[in-house]
Amino acid sequence: MTSSQTPQPSDGTPFSRLPLPPATLATLAQLGYQDMTPIQAAALPLALAGHDLIAQAKTGSGKTAAFALALLQRLDARSFATQALVLCPTRELAEQVTQEIRRLARGADNVKVLTLCGGTPMRPQVESLAHGAHIAVGTPGRILDHLQRGTLQLDALNTLVLDEADRMLDMGFFDDIAMVASACPKARQTLLFSATYPDGIAKLSRQFLREPREVKLVEQHAGDTIRQRFYEVEEGERLAAVGRLLDHFRPASTLAFCNTKARCRDLVELLRAQGFQALALHGELEQRERDQVLVQFANRSCSVLVATDVAARGLDIAQLEAVINVDVTPDPEVHVHRIGRTGRAGEDGWAFSLASLGEMGRVGYIEQAQGTEVVWHPLAELTPASPERLLPPMVTLQILGGRKEKIRPGDVLGALTGDAGFSKEQIGKINVMEMSTYVAVDRAIGREAMRRLNDGKLKGRKVKVRMLTE
Repeated sequence: MTSSQTPQPSDGTPFSRLPLPPATLATLAQLGYQDMTPIQAAALPLALAGHDLIAQAKTGSGKTAAFALALLQRLDARSFATQALVLCPTRELAEQVTQEIRRLARGADNVKVLTLCGGTPMRPQVESLAHGAHIAVGTPGRILDHLQRGTLQLDALNTLVLDEADRMLDMGFFDDIAMVASACPKARQTLLFSATYPDGIAKLSRQFLREPREVKLVEQHAGDTIRQRFYEVEEGERLAAVGRLLDHFRPASTLAFCNTKARCRDLVELLRAQGFQALALHGELEQRERDQVLVQFANRSCSVLVATDVAARGLDIAQLEAVINVDVTPDPEVHVHRIGRTGRAGEDGWAFSLASLGEMGRVGYIEQAQGTEVVWHPLAELTPASPERLLPPMVTLQILGGRKEKIRPGDVLGALTGDAGFSKEQIGKINVMEMSTYVAVDRAIGREAMRRLNDGKLKGRKVKVRMLTE
């Protein structure tokens, strides 16, 4: 490993300082990217200069743009051979990365980006690959599957990205990553991004990176923006305490972590019985159900997402107001990762932890790791702040039809703000998937928006629309 660099928080270095083409700079300006984040300011000059890189950065730090801008500069859009490959730990992260690369590539000539992940049918991926793709983004297992079938060719590859490498190692992907990297041309650039530095990272680096530069981002973790509180609970009152926290603080968006799938299911059942809009995210969900859960939580039509740590890996949810540790994790690093989901981008966030007497040893480990004593509050201080139910501001409409029918977000927005007569302010996030499109609309217009879309036309065709939540 050669030179190491530890960037401080961004001093407002503009993207225009980088050797990027005018079209790319114009796209960045349109997307509202003015100044680089710390990881971008440290990593991009090295990556654009062609160096292999090991960069320490968490989800939400701007790392996707840090590697996407580098790989886009090396693309020859006239050749439809796969020239860049991004490996991600989860399908959700792969989808987010794909969307971000597409946004950044707007100003370039027709750059084709494909997502290749497990949990979805193989045939459409094989058919898409037959027509060529400049960039492939996917999970190690599915990428390896395509390589073994001969449906993905990497002869022309010039950039390999390992995103959230530590999470991939946690999930047991070392051998898969090694086989994929071995299938890539030796004369390539490799960019490795990882939040932590387990032993496997050094092993990967020695095997597959050439004289990498190392960038370590000083973690500005949450001290100022995350307010932590611990509550001692009896085992029998733990789940009910979650509802008391929600009624007292009334956060618009909460991620509740449980240590087991069974606890997830029990908590969601109780919260729904109490009138909360809660959804569960765990390993037993089918991919379609998982997609719907994440869409609803990210677009603010679900107040509480109850998840296990494994299920929540790779998620980056904006404007998350609170994290609740329903169970204390035995791993202090996981605790830091959990609470670091809130209090981002200068926003304030709450982190609440419920601990029984049997978990006090775990709390002690967290105190040691944080170098400070945790702050305890009594459950008795939690009283409902309002007699009204806590309801999310949006509801989600599902339109049967997606990328396969060439539907774009602009088509949906146009249908709702044109003939249907709603204002832009009443429309939230629009997610276009392969077979379905999801649009968040203001709760007050949910039923009427569904009726008007069902009565009208989208891209000149009748569509079926249903409401996922009420």
